[in-house]
Amino acid sequence: MTKADVIDAVADEAELSRRQAGQIVDLILEQIKGALRKGERVALNPFGSFVVRSRQAREGRNPKTGEKITIAARRVPAFVAGQSLKEAVGGTAARKKKSKALV
Repeated sequence: MTKADVIDAVADEAELSRRQAGQIVDLILEQIKGALRKGERVALNPFGSFVVRSRQAREGRNPKTGEKITIAARRVPAFVAGQSLKEAVGGTAARKKKSKALV
């Protein structure tokens, strides 16, 4: 599913024009991006959360020359799936629930 598909779905479900739906989707994404830029967690319960993780500096190699290089420390965005999302895609949480019901 692409961003355009999401915009089309929002437009259909909310009975909005495609332009209005696009503006809403863009606004939501910008709000998430802004919060992550500040280091804040964005929780969309029960779907999941966007978080910022810190990666430490580490040593790597230049693939062309094999020379050792230092990769700088940085912050990276990450997504942590919520319980309902895990269950919807058939993850381990859904299996555990089913196995308990069968016992």
